[in-house]
Amino acid sequence: MNLSPSNQVNLYGLENQFKELMSLYNKAKLPNKILLSGQKGSGKSTLAYHLINFVLSKNEDYSYDIKNLLINVENKSFKLVQNKSNPNFTLIDVPLEKKTIDITQIRDLILNIKKSSFNTKPRFVLIDNIEYLNINSINALLKILEEPIENTYFILIHNNKKILQTLKSRFLNFKISLSNKNSIEISNKILDMDIYEFINQDLINYYFTPGKLYNLINFSKRNSLDLKKIQLKDFLSLIIDETYYKKDSSMKYMIYDFIELFLVSRFSFKYSDLFTQFLQRIENTRKYNLDEESLFMEFKAKLLNG
Repeated sequence: MNLSPSNQVNLYGLENQFKELMSLYNKAKLPNKILLSGQKGSGKSTLAYHLINFVLSKNEDYSYDIKNLLINVENKSFKLVQNKSNPNFTLIDVPLEKKTIDITQIRDLILNIKKSSFNTKPRFVLIDNIEYLNINSINALLKILEEPIENTYFILIHNNKKILQTLKSRFLNFKISLSNKNSIEISNKILDMDIYEFINQDLINYYFTPGKLYNLINFSKRNSLDLKKIQLKDFLSLIIDETYYKKDSSMKYMIYDFIELFLVSRFSFKYSDLFTQFLQRIENTRKYNLDEESLFMEFKAKLLNG
């Protein structure tokens, strides 16, 4: 099962947010610069794709099912988005081989949106993971935003990381949040299973989103791991010893969540200095792309086994 936001035809847990955006569009009041912010894996991009299909599929066969909040897989606009050939839709994200969204991608975007449209439909620009825009990309993007382009909507996906206020201030911010209960319920629907039958509760962070839970299940399947029987401490040792954080793209990011879960759940206030120190090091390692291996080995030696 591929949980790419672009092919998620069902929308779970964000019905109210979608209906608000849909209502704004129907009243011709939808802002042309929208920021969807929240934890990674909470459904922000899926929400964006549903809004885009709702708009682009109007007057087409198999248009968006408003009653059931469902994208019809036979819809022309949906198929074109899947094939990356929809003239009214542009996606910008971090390339697999890179660490940032670079200025070349923004320059290509500028050239694309300045071209005459093939039809009278609105055009959408979706920029995912905007915290990975480098400073040159941000400056180039700001220039586009200063000159509004008719019938063009910019939707930015923000994963609750720090971004420049000059960028954030130009967008209407819709905050997306899910309770732990919501995340579990949505995950069960997406995966068609009870995740507690497959994952030890010791491994489930209160802040885990449906996307992260899905990635955890898939990680266990790829590596033939029984997550029902393993404890958090043993799981972290395995991830570090086998360097899964290097081999597996999903674990590259989730290992930090598991380390934070371990620190929060295992240490009392008397260890607060060490606790704070490691949280700060985690933040710096993420922010500045510092050496991960030394951090993880030190964590294992001092805290996991200490």
